[in-house]
Amino acid sequence: MQKSDILLYTTAFAGGLVSLGVELAASSLLRPHFGTANLVWAAIIGLILLYLTVGNLVGGRWADRSPRRSTLFQILAWAGFSVGILPFVAQPILAIAAPSFESFRIAMLGGSFVAVLLLFSIPITLLGCVTPFVVRLSIRDVADSGRVSGRVYAVSTLGSFLGAFLPDLLLVPTIGTQNTFVLLSLILLAVACAGLFSSGWKPPMPRVALYAAMPLIIILLALTLRHRPVKAATPGEIIYETESAYNYIQVAERSDGCRHLLLNEGGGIHSVTCPGRIETPGPWDYFLIGPYFNAPPHRPAAVESVALIGLAAGTTAQQFTEIYGPIPIDGVEIDPEIVRVGKQYFGMTQPNLEPIVADGRVFLARTEQVYSLIGVDAYRLPYIPPHLTTVEFFQQARDHLTSDGVLVINVGRVANDYRLVTAIVSTLLRVFPSAHVVEVPYSFNAIVVATVQPTTASNLAENLAVLDDHGFLHTTARRAVENLRPTQPGDIVFTDDRASIELVTNGLLFDYVLGGLN
Repeated sequence: MQKSDILLYTTAFAGGLVSLGVELAASSLLRPHFGTANLVWAAIIGLILLYLTVGNLVGGRWADRSPRRSTLFQILAWAGFSVGILPFVAQPILAIAAPSFESFRIAMLGGSFVAVLLLFSIPITLLGCVTPFVVRLSIRDVADSGRVSGRVYAVSTLGSFLGAFLPDLLLVPTIGTQNTFVLLSLILLAVACAGLFSSGWKPPMPRVALYAAMPLIIILLALTLRHRPVKAATPGEIIYETESAYNYIQVAERSDGCRHLLLNEGGGIHSVTCPGRIETPGPWDYFLIGPYFNAPPHRPAAVESVALIGLAAGTTAQQFTEIYGPIPIDGVEIDPEIVRVGKQYFGMTQPNLEPIVADGRVFLARTEQVYSLIGVDAYRLPYIPPHLTTVEFFQQARDHLTSDGVLVINVGRVANDYRLVTAIVSTLLRVFPSAHVVEVPYSFNAIVVATVQPTTASNLAENLAVLDDHGFLHTTARRAVENLRPTQPGDIVFTDDRASIELVTNGLLFDYVLGGLN
């Protein structure tokens, strides 16, 4: 390899790095508005592969027609420039998505999603042109074509390998999504400008000025058009926002002092804390009364330890500590940034709470602890992670419950459509002898309680007498009795091999939207 080829291989490396880096950054760009469902990922990956395919075809023909380094580096420059302006052009389109998600205006929501994905067609197609172009320029002897093309693709793939890790593990958490696009853009523009001005290219001065101005324009946009927060889903002032490798995080504070944790598209509240108040308007309260589906009399003193899969900012942990005292609580949260936000903004500093940064299922596989109650509330709205809904996961949970333990899981529903709840119940009953459903009033939630012991729903009402001296527990249990919903198991059972929960959820949402249009 000659010294003059080093820049070509650097170009292949940069093209591979940025093409996959943009793909990962695209998920962070779309995540606050459309979530992280498989459908979103499939669309991102599928279309980017399609754009790269078109770029490979176009780049190969282009290289044969104009086998000059100046042509390659101009393509690279325009690819870098279009990567850099992409988040700024996308923001006005994405601004339509947040209110559309809240009101389920499917046409506007889908239209903005498609429009943003189409914006990626220009930079990714141009990036797809890079590798075949580098191959064409690197081959000087047909006898070496296999070796040279293999080396170029190896270098490009090595760049892609790095690009697969940089956005989520380093760039987005530290500098944000918008600046990640800017940095990837500047990498390409630096290589392009170095190539153009070292290749003997002598264009008219206006064209030289154009390429020299490209990085300055991107930097100027980054300095003047800073990222705007996603609109809060509930009334209140955004007092904090940040991005992590997993979520776009906001803390909203209302006029009454209540704080809400909002994630990604802002379609739901993931944690709430209110000054001097333990009761919440959501599903959290009902986790507290799960043990009282056991045969009466089942007393609060029997609740000795708790594990929470999906700790968020600690609403349920705070309630358990308030009601049951300083019992050991293991709170499992996959996003370390949410744990930090919980401690700083939601008072998640209880000494009996052990925040554990891990995937919930991995935690259960490794721990030897047993619990009186395991709560699962790990939504990435409107989806529960599939691996937390299967027979195998529920068996893991049962293995870590005491002889009178309960598993409590928050499940989504829409109006009177309980197909997801029914599927969860049928899956739970493959592991537990009994499962009961409580509707959460004025919400899209149902609480499903599975018990290690065979139990009946009437046990909850019979345990009310035990709770007479426990005001909040008694009130919550009575409210749960009033909202019990007899639910028969369905035909769907989720397993690790076939966890079709997203298909069920997609169907539920689709029918709900269509019902609203009729």
